[in-house]
Amino acid sequence: MPSDLFANDFKAAPYWWDAVPRPDLPRNDPPPQAEVVVVGSGYTGLQAALQTARGGRHTVVLDAEAAGFGCSTRNGGQISTSVKPGFDELARRHGRESAFAIMQEGRNSLRYIGDFVRDEQIDCDFGVVGRFHAAHAPGRYEELARSVGTQPKGLEVACHVVPRSQQRSEIGSDLYHGGVVYESHASINPARYHQGLLQRVVAAGAELVPHCPATGIERIGQDFLVQMPRGTIRTRDVVIATNGYTGPLTGWLSRRVIPIGSYVIATEALEPELVDRLIPKNRIVSDTRKVVYYYRASPDRRRILFGGRVSLSETDPRRSGPLLHAAMSRIFPELAGRKISHSWCGLVAYSFDELMHVGRHDGMHYAMGYCGSGVGMASYLGMRLGQQVLGLAEGKTAFDGLPFQTRPFYSGNPWFLAPSVLYYSWRDRLAR
Repeated sequence: MPSDLFANDFKAAPYWWDAVPRPDLPRNDPPPQAEVVVVGSGYTGLQAALQTARGGRHTVVLDAEAAGFGCSTRNGGQISTSVKPGFDELARRHGRESAFAIMQEGRNSLRYIGDFVRDEQIDCDFGVVGRFHAAHAPGRYEELARSVGTQPKGLEVACHVVPRSQQRSEIGSDLYHGGVVYESHASINPARYHQGLLQRVVAAGAELVPHCPATGIERIGQDFLVQMPRGTIRTRDVVIATNGYTGPLTGWLSRRVIPIGSYVIATEALEPELVDRLIPKNRIVSDTRKVVYYYRASPDRRRILFGGRVSLSETDPRRSGPLLHAAMSRIFPELAGRKISHSWCGLVAYSFDELMHVGRHDGMHYAMGYCGSGVGMASYLGMRLGQQVLGLAEGKTAFDGLPFQTRPFYSGNPWFLAPSVLYYSWRDRLAR
């Protein structure tokens, strides 16, 4: 591990936590009764809790760690239209009507988070900056260019093609072969957003109980008994909002989501003119690799935040940091000599069909499987989930009732991750 890549004040923790550390909430004992218990205090859980608390339900939110300890404050702060499979693929699986509705939910999620931040007046550096999606091979550029002109009717999004000859207007690199700008995609400071959401949940009357894991959930007639090291809560409704941190507490769900570590670094502070050369229009950036890289400037435009998957299995952020730095330096050679100030990891949850899922199992509500696009979709589906708990018709989503697939012999430990990463990395290298 080349230690000279790390700054003297290096932290193996999210860059976002410098300005927004994990909240120091009172460690109160949980109440013996509630109407709604939410397991997980990330975007999904807090958005659901906000709906139920404002709807008059006594709501308790549990978390095994500090509030927002998971990927809700560890992500890169990029917001897209979220749905990974294309319309044609979804139509083959579910029919054209369902495919249209699923794709529309992606647009709904992007619109929702912008409206929510504005209406709730959350100061979180939200901005509609656009995404430059870069082609890592000439053939991928041709595919992207064709996709712009063949968008499904009624699902068009504002976007434009950027050929390689004009690429420097979007990114200070010659590594790529052009790309497409998706004009409505957005960026956010994820920790500031989470903190603002948390404050509104508390103001709505919900009780937050951090450092208090749910260890068991038992059905008692029409109610549930949620067991914890510090007591039990009897409740009418349970919401499971654990996404990439779903474990044996809910075995049926843990067999249906694949936890995958996504690793991120922040550079040391850079000269403003350097950041202006590298990301001149303040876009968020991703590329067409299956094993994707994603990156952006920090909200103050003093650092580059660079994320991706760089190892076959989960590893220490101190080990992933130099690997990410090497990948970043191939894109931006000017950063080869710049140091890493922060390196961290968060767990995202993939599903076997690459779709997010909402529903009920054994009477418990859940939403999860955001496939790396959780900032917008976790917020949106968490809100819808809260509406479903309240019995509101508007809580219905296009993901309700979709088959939530698993695989034989899968129990929540993704033993197949290493060969999958190896295979897709090989395909990325061979792309022409």
